[in-house]
Amino acid sequence: MSVTSALAGALSGLSATSRQAEILSSNVANATTPGYARRQAGLGSTVLGGTGQGVQILGVTRDVDRHLMGERRLAAAGGGDRDVRAEFLKRVEQTLGTPDSPGSLAARLAAFDQALVEAAGRPESQARLGNVASTAKSLAEGLKAATTDIQQARATADRRIGEEVGKLNSTLAQLQELNVELRSFTGAGRDVSALLDERQRLIDQISAIVPVREIPRDLNQIALFTTGGAPLLDGSASVIGFSATHTITPEMTRALGGLSGITINGRPYDTAGSASPILGGTLGALFALRDDLAVNAQGKIDAAARDLVERFSAAGLDPTLAPGAPGLFTDAGGAFLPANEVGLAGRLRLNAAADPAQGGALFRLRDGLGSLTEGPPGNGGLLGALHAALTNARPLSSTGFAAGSRSFATLTGDLVSDASAQRLSAQSEQSFAAAKLTALTDLEAQNGIDTDQEMQELLVIEKNYAANAKVIQAVADMIDTLIRLGA
Repeated sequence: MSVTSALAGALSGLSATSRQAEILSSNVANATTPGYARRQAGLGSTVLGGTGQGVQILGVTRDVDRHLMGERRLAAAGGGDRDVRAEFLKRVEQTLGTPDSPGSLAARLAAFDQALVEAAGRPESQARLGNVASTAKSLAEGLKAATTDIQQARATADRRIGEEVGKLNSTLAQLQELNVELRSFTGAGRDVSALLDERQRLIDQISAIVPVREIPRDLNQIALFTTGGAPLLDGSASVIGFSATHTITPEMTRALGGLSGITINGRPYDTAGSASPILGGTLGALFALRDDLAVNAQGKIDAAARDLVERFSAAGLDPTLAPGAPGLFTDAGGAFLPANEVGLAGRLRLNAAADPAQGGALFRLRDGLGSLTEGPPGNGGLLGALHAALTNARPLSSTGFAAGSRSFATLTGDLVSDASAQRLSAQSEQSFAAAKLTALTDLEAQNGIDTDQEMQELLVIEKNYAANAKVIQAVADMIDTLIRLGA
């Protein structure tokens, strides 16, 4: 080997080990950086004219377990889905309240029940009649408050859908720009590891919103589809369309055109059911909340409100009422029509005839809502009948619950019990999804950067660097010796 060959080999060794040290130190520094993948330098010999001329860096590779990363992304999407559902169902349970909590639906009902019993015992007492009116209004207000809260949850979900769609569109646009840069830099032979890290981080953000499938292309390009097959990125970024609605009422549904669905490049896609390509992430869960979970919860509350209205407007209960006239509870002041059940809980009102705040009189609770003048103050028959109407079992007219006869207290108990059961089931699924995500994240971290191993390799590189430096020093000494001999 010539002196120049030895010097060239040692210099290339210094350059290679210097680059290796740079890569390893970057690995150690970014061991906990989200989206960062371990780098590894590929080494190869440099050959000129059939003679070895040292070592060269062939390229820098990222150590990524694509299968594990894909599973972790699906778990992240599932966790986001379960979080949204569990949060809403917990909110419904809190809105209805537990039987032992003040202001709960059960507590309001118990107060109304007790007020009727006390007023029937002393029908001449204006205070007790006033308590019947106030507790009846409180019961109606409890159902109205539950309706308001559920519709606010739907409106919040609709707003969040708009935010998630906006985030998707902006992130997909960034991914398209990264693809362009990656094509250019890869073609020029430049190190694109940092760009690949950034792309991985952006895809992770998308995968929490909607589960995705990544398909590699040439020149470090990728295509991105939802697991349901909808295109998100394939050459150019897809444009996802959605129109937010600022105010939502119980009557508004997507089927009736009151609420927006979703489009991808102008094509409408299902947001529910097996044909929907967006299920499994926060976006699909928000649509489920707005169009399914909240609608079902509202339906059960409306069913309870309908049962309450029909109990106190039953024929023969109050002889002073004309046929078809509203009973103690009304639909926004008027008679309830069975075809208008949706949203009834939010329109429930105490009959104005028995409400002094609306110009009525308390004696009508005792003498009949249709009474023009006050009757005998000691007649508690109607109050007793009203209490019996509340507590007796009767068949349900609404389909919000399973068919059967129930007292109103039993129906309310079923409503609260159903909310609790759904919340417990959702939280169980949420815990499982969170545990799965944690396990996959930890497994991915274990397969990632081992700082101890990196430091050991750094020590080896340090020795290699020192060896190449000694070769250079030896070559330098040889050249100096030759110069002195030639002199």
